[in-house]
Amino acid sequence: MSRTRTVILTILYILLLRPSDCKGSKILVVPFDGSHWLNMKVILEELHSRGHQITVLRSAKSWYISNNSSIYTSIDVPMLQDETDINEYNEMPPDVMNCRSYPEFLRIICMRRLITSLLVNAHDTLARSAGAILNDRVLIKKLQESKYELILADPGLPLGVILGSYLKLPMVLNVRWLNTGDAHFDIAPSPVSYVPHTTSELHDKMDFLERTKNMFYFLQCVYEQYFLINPAYSDVFERHFPPGTDLLSLQLSADIWLLRADFVFEFPRPTMPNIVYIGGSQCKEAKPLTAELEAFMQSSGEHGVIVMSLGTLVSTLPPKITEAIAAAFAQLPQKVIWRFDGEKPSSLGNNTLLVKWLPQNDLLGHPKTRVFVAHGGTNGMYEAIYHSVPVLGMPLLFDQFDNVLRLKVRGAARVVEVRSLTKENFLEALKDLIENPSYHRNIKHLSQLHRDRPMSPLDTAIFWIEYVIRHKGAAHLKSAGISLPWYAYYSLDVAAILLAITGTFIWGLVLVCRCLCYRLFRKKIKAE
Repeated sequence: MSRTRTVILTILYILLLRPSDCKGSKILVVPFDGSHWLNMKVILEELHSRGHQITVLRSAKSWYISNNSSIYTSIDVPMLQDETDINEYNEMPPDVMNCRSYPEFLRIICMRRLITSLLVNAHDTLARSAGAILNDRVLIKKLQESKYELILADPGLPLGVILGSYLKLPMVLNVRWLNTGDAHFDIAPSPVSYVPHTTSELHDKMDFLERTKNMFYFLQCVYEQYFLINPAYSDVFERHFPPGTDLLSLQLSADIWLLRADFVFEFPRPTMPNIVYIGGSQCKEAKPLTAELEAFMQSSGEHGVIVMSLGTLVSTLPPKITEAIAAAFAQLPQKVIWRFDGEKPSSLGNNTLLVKWLPQNDLLGHPKTRVFVAHGGTNGMYEAIYHSVPVLGMPLLFDQFDNVLRLKVRGAARVVEVRSLTKENFLEALKDLIENPSYHRNIKHLSQLHRDRPMSPLDTAIFWIEYVIRHKGAAHLKSAGISLPWYAYYSLDVAAILLAITGTFIWGLVLVCRCLCYRLFRKKIKAE
């Protein structure tokens, strides 16, 4: 019996270690910089460990994507970051805070105007970059001769989709945002009656006024897609693609969408066969801290530690806000590790350690961590869920307001408005999160749900990438709806024909009745 068991285990071991059919495949990667790259890099490291050969297109002025890596070969090309300074993002929070001082309806318009302005400027630049790359015959020839078997791209940077379609490569998209918001809205049915739109700050149980607000966001995004974003690429498509091509149609032709979402965090909504959910794929068990950080964590005793980070884009807040935060931290018995870049607040307490960088995942996974003070970026929210750490949200930009709302609705977070933040309301929120056990209980439940799955998000992503390589695409998972014009998708042509038939029938019936009535009337006149 023991011998049989050993043989079986040996066979299983060999099968598990058997190289996949697509080991050593050549993959072209077009990532988006910033926090998006942190998510993409985890996938590339796993692909590299499985023997795949990876080439990454990057900007020569990239913020985070190195040109000297042991896991990939890089090629420098013109991209958005060639004309964008990362410090420009530090100038946006004051504009956002100004918008949020208005009454709700005006706030909606103001916030969306900021996003629209950013999108229009970005896509104008991206369209020029795409045109320059497609016109570079030396680069295009090099890419064609490399015989890539797949393109892995983040459609937040449309260059990847455009290049993949031009090279006719099977396409996998590592996605969260598309052109105007959450990618779900473009790739799956999204009834606005219960699916909150990006930046709407709504949940899935809306009253009439909230549904009206959600419809307003939806219509505005449709306008932006078809009248502001698509036209920016018209010259590129006229020169290099068949007539009728637009950006959205190229994006929707992707074989697999690796969506950085999980319904533990998202509200339930319709989905499609080629959407694969990999929310939290960057999360991992905590690694040991440096001796200095570990000593700081242990010095907190039974009170524990608060970790604060505002992400990769925004490094500073107005001095008035940082002074209020520092003063609130100083009144707590907990120790604080604060990722901070700027002038040291005068109200900083002895319990607070300022650092320019911190190992966020490892700190959140440390048993001494009690609360995570965060801006609400998707990566940070999933790491908080993974490690069961309640969140104090301080949203600043984009979808961060929606992200912290999702945790708040589930009883795992508090939210403070940066615009109206004071020492008192910040301190009250922190004490509530630390002292009220319901927050930790709720986030722990979310963590258990998130971890309870047959495959990890990262393994799921790798499986579907290699699946597309093995089968040279996944056309059988694509909906026919992506090739329909909008009027056919919504059956407006059918509705028009039915209305025309019904109208013709009613008109004919009225005409017949009039004729009959006229004849009866004439007979009555003659009889008299």
